[in-house]
Amino acid sequence: MATAKEIKSRIRSIESTKKITRAMELIAASKLRKARDRVEASKPYAARILEVISHIANAKTEYNHPYLAQRDVKRIGILLVSTDRGLCGGLNNHLFKKALQQIKIWQSQNIEIDVALIGHKAELFFKRLPVKVVAYAHHLGDAPTSQDIIGSVRVMLDAFVEGKIDELHLFSNTFINTIKQTPKSHLLLPVGIPEDQRTSHWDYIYEPDAKSLLTLLLERYVESMTYQGVVENIACEQASRMMAMKNASDNATEVIDELKLDYNKARQALITKELSEIVSGSEAI
Repeated sequence: MATAKEIKSRIRSIESTKKITRAMELIAASKLRKARDRVEASKPYAARILEVISHIANAKTEYNHPYLAQRDVKRIGILLVSTDRGLCGGLNNHLFKKALQQIKIWQSQNIEIDVALIGHKAELFFKRLPVKVVAYAHHLGDAPTSQDIIGSVRVMLDAFVEGKIDELHLFSNTFINTIKQTPKSHLLLPVGIPEDQRTSHWDYIYEPDAKSLLTLLLERYVESMTYQGVVENIACEQASRMMAMKNASDNATEVIDELKLDYNKARQALITKELSEIVSGSEAI
C-alpha cells in the first residue's frame, strides 16, 4: 500500500488535471455556441443551392455539363473532413471507421481511391494507409472561411472534369445535438436527383449562357456543401470535446474521492502503528 505522502501527492496531481479538464470543458461550451450559430447561418444557403442543383440535374439543359455526367466508376475521389486537434472523444475515429469501411468496399470492386483531406488528424491517419492523398488543408481555426478549403475542393473539381475521378464523395460529421454526432457520406458529383423529384421536370432560361452559369453554380454547390461539412464538423468537435472533458472531470472527482479514502486509511494505520509503538515502549519501561 502506498504511503500517505505518496497518496497526497497523487491527489494534488489529479486535482491539477481536473482544473485543466474543467477549464477545457468551459472553453468548448463557449465555442460550441458560436459554432452552432455558424452552422445555422450556413444551412439555408446549402439547402437552397442543393435544391436548385437537384432541379438542374433533372432538367433538360441546352448544355451537358461535365459535373452532371454519369460515367462508369473506375476511380472515386473523397473529400474527408476531420478535426485539427484531439481530445474530442471518438469523433474522428468513428468518421475514419466509416470511411475505411466504404473504401474497402470500393477497393474490393477494383475501384481506385483519391483522397483530399481537411483537418490535421485526417492527415496523420491516412498517411499510414495505402491510399493516394492528392490534397490537404489543416489548421483552419474555429471560424474558417470558404477560401480556406477552396484549394482542396479545386483539386477534386479539376480531377472530375479531366476524367481522373468518376465520382466525388464528402465524408464529415453531422451535428445532431450536444450528445450525439454522426458520421455521414454524401455524393457530390455527379449531381444526383432526389427520389421525390425524379417524376418532375425542370428547365431554365440561362443568362448569359448555360456553360458559364452552370460551371459557376455547380462549383459553388460543391464548395458550399464542403464548407457546410467543415463548420458542422467544428460544432461536432466542440460538443464532443465538451462531453469528453466533462467525463474526464467527473472521473477525476471519483478518483480523488477514492484516494482520499485510501489516504485516511493510511493515515489511520500510521497513527495506530505509532500508538502501538508508544504502548509497547511504555510497557518495556
